[in-house]
Amino acid sequence: MKIALIARDKPGALDIRKANRDAHVAYLKSTDAVEMAGPFLDENGEMCGSLVILNMTLEEAQDWAANDPYKKADLFASVELMPWNKVLG
Repeated sequence: MKIALIARDKPGALDIRKANRDAHVAYLKSTDAVEMAGPFLDENGEMCGSLVILNMTLEEAQDWAANDPYKKADLFASVELMPWNKVLG
């Protein structure tokens, strides 16, 4: 099952994101379950959230999200996990 993780950063948290980016990217690369990932950008082109497509169960995705270095750094204002169906691409 594919799960879309949609996370929005807390306002003013760009420094937290940058300080934890290397650990987050290493975490993304530590599993074959991450199919796609990248940051959302604000009107100034600055990172302000994340989209990660995971190939795992919803329960596994909840555990994965809880262990993300960004989550542990308290970067996110919200995180949503939604089952997702790939149609194109």
